[in-house]
Amino acid sequence: MDWTQVERSFSRAVANSFSKKKIMLTFPVLILCGILVVFCRAVANDASAWVSMSLAFLPILLSSGILLALGVLLIRIHAHEVKGLRLSFRRLISGSVDLIMGTSYLSIPTILVYLFLWMALGIFFLLGQIPGIGEFFSVVFAFAPFLLIFGSLLLCIVNLGLLFFVAPAAAFQPLKRTSLAKRVLGLFKGRLLSSIALFLLALVPIALVSGLLSLSAILTNVHATSDQSLAVAIEWFFIMIPFAAVLTPAVIFFFNFAAESHQLLHPQTQ
Repeated sequence: MDWTQVERSFSRAVANSFSKKKIMLTFPVLILCGILVVFCRAVANDASAWVSMSLAFLPILLSSGILLALGVLLIRIHAHEVKGLRLSFRRLISGSVDLIMGTSYLSIPTILVYLFLWMALGIFFLLGQIPGIGEFFSVVFAFAPFLLIFGSLLLCIVNLGLLFFVAPAAAFQPLKRTSLAKRVLGLFKGRLLSSIALFLLALVPIALVSGLLSLSAILTNVHATSDQSLAVAIEWFFIMIPFAAVLTPAVIFFFNFAAESHQLLHPQTQ
C-alpha cells in the first residue's frame, strides 16, 4: 500500500458519495438516529444533571447499531459500483437481512458498558446530595465523574472504530463473530499505523461537516424562543432534518472509504 493507492481510493470514495441509491438509503436512517437524539435532548431539558449528562451519550451509542447495519449495505453497494455491476436494491436488502441483524448485535456490549458507567456516575451524584457531607464527597471524589465521562467518550470512539473496521469485514465475508474479531484484531497487529491513519482520514470530512452543522445548531439555539421540553423537541426536530440531509454524503463517504481501506489492508479480499 502506497500513497498513490490511498489517494485513488479516497477519490473513488468521494465520487461514489452522491449515489442516489445510497442517499435514499442513508437519509431515512440518519433521520431515525436524529429522532433518537431529539428525544433524548427533550427529556434532558428538564431533567437532573445526572440524567441530562447521561442522555448526551446514550443516543450516540444506540445509533451505532443502526449505523453498523447501514454501513454493511452501503459497503456492498459500493463494491458493486466499483466493479461496474448492476444491483437490484430489493435483492440486496433481502439478501442482507441475516447479516444486518448479526452486525447490529455487535454494538450491544458497548451499550451495556455505558449503562454500567451511567449507574456508577449516579452513585457519585447521589453521594454529593447527602446533607452535611455531600459537598465533601463531591470534592474528594471529583475524579470519579471525570473518569466515567472520559470512559463514555472512549466508548464513542470505540463505536466509530467498530463502524469503520467491522462493517467492511462483515460485508465482504460471511459473518462469524470469532473469525470477524480475529480479522479485525489482525489489522492492528500487522498494520496498526496504517489502520489508524486510514481511520483518521475517513473521519476528516464527517468531522468537518458535523462540526459546522453543530456550530450552526448551537448558534440557532441561542435565539430559541421557548424553554419548554415540547417546544425544544419540535424546534430541534425541524433543525435535524436539514442537518441529516447535509450530513448524508459525509456518512456515505465514511463507509465508502471504510470499504476502500479494507481492500487496501486486505488485498486478498478483492
